[in-house]
Amino acid sequence: MTRGAGFGLSATARLALVQRLARRREGQEAQAAADPRGFGGIQNLKDWGLVRDAMDALGIESPFFRAHEGLAGATTRIAGREVVNFGSYDYLALNGDARLHAAAAEAMARHGISASASRLVSGERPVHAAFERRLAAHYGAEAALAFVSGHATNVTVIGHLMGPRDLILHDAAIHNSAAEGARLSGARRISFPHNDLAQAGKELRAARRGAGRALIVIEGHYSMDGDLPDLAGFVRLARDHEAWLMVDDAHGLGVVGATGKGIFEAAGVDPAEVDIWMGTLSKTLCGCGGYIAARAELVDWLRHTVPGFVYSVGLPPMLAASALAALDVMEAEPWRVAALQRNAATFRELCRARGFDTGASAGLGIVPVILGSSVRAARVSAALLERGVNALPIVFPAVPEKAARLRFFLSAAHEEAQLRDAVERLAEAADGVAPADPAG
Repeated sequence: MTRGAGFGLSATARLALVQRLARRREGQEAQAAADPRGFGGIQNLKDWGLVRDAMDALGIESPFFRAHEGLAGATTRIAGREVVNFGSYDYLALNGDARLHAAAAEAMARHGISASASRLVSGERPVHAAFERRLAAHYGAEAALAFVSGHATNVTVIGHLMGPRDLILHDAAIHNSAAEGARLSGARRISFPHNDLAQAGKELRAARRGAGRALIVIEGHYSMDGDLPDLAGFVRLARDHEAWLMVDDAHGLGVVGATGKGIFEAAGVDPAEVDIWMGTLSKTLCGCGGYIAARAELVDWLRHTVPGFVYSVGLPPMLAASALAALDVMEAEPWRVAALQRNAATFRELCRARGFDTGASAGLGIVPVILGSSVRAARVSAALLERGVNALPIVFPAVPEKAARLRFFLSAAHEEAQLRDAVERLAEAADGVAPADPAG
């Protein structure tokens, strides 16, 4: 935790913290040496121990794994107290919708809770095909395939599609799942600065000739910054260099575009121009899982060969049914998308008016408030919760130390009064926590 980061502490405080952690690490290493069957020798486990110990030494309570005691929508209940919630992906406020619940209940009554097997063998249910046809139609694709995990969708598809002779070019801010899939593939991996189309082009031109196949991977709505790529530009780049373009639009569906169709609607791009669409069920669709929409030949090959599908149990039928219902509601009630976008834009402008740095957020569903140090972000988050507002910190190494932040997920169900009050509470919390040390 101490390497390359000051965490907003003075030089004296940093030295004291480093010394304290060094003593703890010596004790941990001695304990690991005395216990050959233990796991203390794993480097990443040691690093996590330093993070945990540093939080203890700084008196910072972990903001993670707090139990929500009911439906976590625009408000939620934590430790017996109702708070305004900005920590959930329920963009269109559908997680508690009776129509989704009814669709899930009907599928559960007919098929049970689980598919009980890989779909390849005996886990296929009619609702799977119905959901996938609907996804394919949404993206103007020939076919789609649903997986049980959004993270695993990127890992297994990218890892299976590309190989050691190939090239993967991706945005530096790409989600961990895509980065892990690229690493698994064994392909040459090149990242370009976030949303820098020109630099992406330079990197691709320099590396393309020596590679077999090439894949460009971007997000349609970046989950850390809430900003958008130049989709039309990346389509041109892919075509110019005979590369495939894959767009992870997990945070785009239901959020981006006039009716929430996603980044292709906002950019005015024919979705068929994107070779591979990826998305998840855990945001607007209020479930759990992932999907790919693409040409039929690719989807059919994945259906029969990709490990994360073939060797995994099928998506629970009730989740496929409720996700299908969520798509129906999203299309039938465009006011939800309009309300979400209005709330996000309002919240972003209120934050900016109070002097907060919201980065490049497009103000569509995700608004970061950049606070400049991991310690400050954690402490402001805790102070904000005390004031009745739940917003989680994003800290180093998930983001650069000086870009540590609180991340606010907006919902169609938030009320303007809640937004205004939350920004006031945020200002109070931030005023009570010292800013980052410029020397750190």
